Amino acid sequence: MAVHLVLSPGIDLDQVRRESEMGLCPRHSMAVLADRMGAAVHVPHPDRDRPNAFDRMRARLYSAGECWALARRLAGQLGSDDTVYCQSEYVGLPLATMLGRNSRRPKLLVFCHNVTSRRGRVAIRMFRLADRADALSVCCSTQGDYLRRSLKISESRIHLVLEHTDNHFFSPGPASAEKARPTIVAVGLEKRDYRTLAEATRDLDVSIRISGFSRYAASMARSLPDPMPANMTRQFYSFPDLVQLYRDADIVVASVFPCLYAAGVTTLMEGLACGRPVIATRSPGLSDYLEPSDGLSIVPPCDGDAMREAIVRLLERPDDARQQGERGYHLATRQYAFDPAVDRLEELLRAL
Repeated sequence: MAVHLVLSPGIDLDQVRRESEMGLCPRHSMAVLADRMGAAVHVPHPDRDRPNAFDRMRARLYSAGECWALARRLAGQLGSDDTVYCQSEYVGLPLATMLGRNSRRPKLLVFCHNVTSRRGRVAIRMFRLADRADALSVCCSTQGDYLRRSLKISESRIHLVLEHTDNHFFSPGPASAEKARPTIVAVGLEKRDYRTLAEATRDLDVSIRISGFSRYAASMARSLPDPMPANMTRQFYSFPDLVQLYRDADIVVASVFPCLYAAGVTTLMEGLACGRPVIATRSPGLSDYLEPSDGLSIVPPCDGDAMREAIVRLLERPDDARQQGERGYHLATRQYAFDPAVDRLEELLRAL
């Protein structure tokens, strides 16, 4: 069996390997999976995968021209002895389309991150992903429910694979010596609701430190309060600095707008892996990660009063906060650990 991994644009696994070995970033599951299975790795690149007119036309409907060009190139090279894992529908849907249903096609497993978006719903129907992928994996039940209900895909072809974190890289450790007051940490911008966090902490003597950046101004405008409160700062953190940021946190907050995919799950898992008490919004896309609720305080979406109550309770009861952080750490190492997640992907590919 020849295994192929098709990754999202911009990923450089060789660089990730080098930096992770030096302790500069977490391990990447695709790098470990490629090494285990001797897989060939394919990443769309605009210089190598030059889109033609048809690629550009399809890209207007979904994905990017270089993803369609890569899919076209791979479709001419892959055969029935090959097994392919696509890291997202962004690269998986173009490849599934190009492969079609011919008898010489490889086995195809596509991870579906967010097929419930308006564009995603249209594209997967138009390009008939349900007919052209042998199996689909999801990291939250809401995505799987949509695939079963709306596309009539059988239960046996949909696999729930929970997200994971590198629990060797993200781990408990001492806070910085210069830390002056209680610190609340929030990470990311995708579907984040920092306006509610600002409302909940507007008159508390705490530092709110956000690690988040985006090229999409509209996303930032919706996510961030304007103006930013005096106790809230936002900046880019390298991975080593991000680990220390989590360790400095008295509380980690995953504050998100309700959505049907797992926005905020990385923050939640990294906070747990660092042994910090985590407050999370009850978003449908996070439902698989909110039960059991060990290590978590769960609040309704966009509810500043409930979030404030949860924050104050943890700050005023340090023993409870410490115990919650310990329970969360054990949950992370038991349920979201890195190596079992790679084991699960390898198992699915070998089953195909």
